[in-house]
Amino acid sequence: MASHYDVLIIGGGTGGIMTAAQLRRKDKQLRIAIIDPSKDHWYQPAWTLVAAGTFDMLATRRSEASVIPPGVEHIREHASTFEPEASTVRTQEGSAYTYGHLVVTPGVQLNIDDLPGLREALRTDAVCSNYLDPEKTHRVMANFKGGVAVFTQPATPIKCGGAPQKAAYLADEFFRKRGVRDRTKLVFATPGSVIFGVQPFRAALEDVVRRKEIILKTFYNPVRIDPVKQEIHFKWSKPGDNNCVLTEEQGLPEKIEGEGTIVMKYDMLHLAPPQSAPDFVRHSPLAYADGPNKGWLEVDIHTLQHKRYPNIFGLGDAAALPTAKTGAAIRKQAPVVVANILQRIKDGALSKEQYSGYSSCPLVTGYGKMLLAEFKYDNVRDSDPLLSRLFDTSKPLWSMWVLKKYMLPWLYWNKMLKGTM
Repeated sequence: MASHYDVLIIGGGTGGIMTAAQLRRKDKQLRIAIIDPSKDHWYQPAWTLVAAGTFDMLATRRSEASVIPPGVEHIREHASTFEPEASTVRTQEGSAYTYGHLVVTPGVQLNIDDLPGLREALRTDAVCSNYLDPEKTHRVMANFKGGVAVFTQPATPIKCGGAPQKAAYLADEFFRKRGVRDRTKLVFATPGSVIFGVQPFRAALEDVVRRKEIILKTFYNPVRIDPVKQEIHFKWSKPGDNNCVLTEEQGLPEKIEGEGTIVMKYDMLHLAPPQSAPDFVRHSPLAYADGPNKGWLEVDIHTLQHKRYPNIFGLGDAAALPTAKTGAAIRKQAPVVVANILQRIKDGALSKEQYSGYSSCPLVTGYGKMLLAEFKYDNVRDSDPLLSRLFDTSKPLWSMWVLKKYMLPWLYWNKMLKGTM
């Protein structure tokens, strides 16, 4: 006989904990459970600072048990199968759980093997990723003696889309402090057409790139790594244009091979791995079966209700929402999911709460400098009313660095995960 819950939550990350905590605060009679096998809960936004040597890795970890809200059951199992018609979730461990409402928020998975050569390259001393091991990134940068340092990201959606360029900005200052920047060519290569999609943040970041003398490569989609030769292969990704152009005056060791493939040598390589919704989501009836959102959770972008199963809601990084995958986005999504579930329990209808697509990227541009890029759907700037009265968040500021390093971690552990903001 399956255990039954009023609300069953898949994922004990930011989305799952916030949703459970807010539901408990509003209705302590609800029977709520979170399915998540993790024993650790990480504050990943600080990992960029860990790599830069300005934050302690141990301070980004708490036990998962310590953040589960009181009164919420933690099922330490692996969700594996959704049976939405029967309102049932099955786990790898062989258990079955039924629900009145289901919240799917398992985050993303890192697909190391989707980029050929990456797994082998990560075993070398020249290749690192803040998404996997920020302490290794710090070691790689500390041992770097000059040459070509390449920072890049995949064409897939990724969590914290600004993290790869933040790593480059901090590396620039790290290398300057260590006296190796003048013999370093620092490259940021992106499959996209611009450094950032929202104005005025794009103009501010383009200015940062110019001042730091970072070589910006657009339409560079990483497709393969040769860890023996220390080469990364990019596919030229400009739509409708197969003629990639190399800028020789930059003096980079890169060449064109075949049709639209660029090969670049590196002495250090930092990258975000390809990412997707977890396999048990992307191969399930809850995901889009085709189209541009194939494999991502199919929800209404404003109500966060599943488009075909009304007692299922989704939020966080696994959801097919046309905005950045960040904790700040989840902070605005969770109250919408909570309000809608409570309203449906009450009378079967949805609440009037809507999600506008708000997200924000705290873009650290150096030690002691950060700009806070806030926006909503359609790449429209959407600044916090209080912050925008006090600061011009479109410019790198010391006050925003204080927010990033000290205030946001405290708010995360003590307010967000407690369901009070």
